[in-house]
Amino acid sequence: MTLPALILAAGRGERMRPLTDHTPKPLLKVRGKPLIEWHLEALARDGVREVVINTAWLEDQFPTALGDGSRWGLHLQYSMEARDHGGALETAGGIAKALPWLGDAFWVLAGDVFAPDFRFDDEAAQHFAQGTDWAHLWMVSNPPHNPGGDFALSPEGRVLRKDRAPPATPCWTYSTIGLYRAAMVDEVVVGSRTALRPCLDRAIDQGRLSAEVHEGPWVDVGTPARLAELG
Repeated sequence: MTLPALILAAGRGERMRPLTDHTPKPLLKVRGKPLIEWHLEALARDGVREVVINTAWLEDQFPTALGDGSRWGLHLQYSMEARDHGGALETAGGIAKALPWLGDAFWVLAGDVFAPDFRFDDEAAQHFAQGTDWAHLWMVSNPPHNPGGDFALSPEGRVLRKDRAPPATPCWTYSTIGLYRAAMVDEVVVGSRTALRPCLDRAIDQGRLSAEVHEGPWVDVGTPARLAELG
């Protein structure tokens, strides 16, 4: 059975204002369709059927725009953080709230990145599900807005903290696409606002975080200028 997916779409998108004053960032159009639709089409193409979207900012627009997912052959659920908790729960908090729909192993991806060639490979997903890592991340080359990268990556594909890695270990930027296990957020109180980075650091310290490099196009659509560059 293919693993489900969680698309993170709850953020306010402050750097995208005024575009996000009236439209959630994942619903802004890239090349003629909402950014999030590129993910939905890719997930459906690769056989994923169950997708959860977490929402907060202008969250009522998501069901109106995307419906139940049947037009892509998907079954969409909405984890509504504003309705249930008064606002966005940040990444780890959002994952913890969505776990009842996700189970033990699942894809996680940010709704505001553009990665049209990424493959949600079921063989990779099943291999991860049978292992013991808490997450497997896809890294990308460091973009201009993050020149130092987020994490170091060993030749064996283990994620390391940059400040504790051996000299000359290459550093990469987290693409915000990965495979996750529920254990990653088992210390997060459901309904609490909790960032993901401390959870990732804990996984690194426990030796439970792996990664590989995604070579295809990837854009963090974080500013109006980056959105305009995509056309």
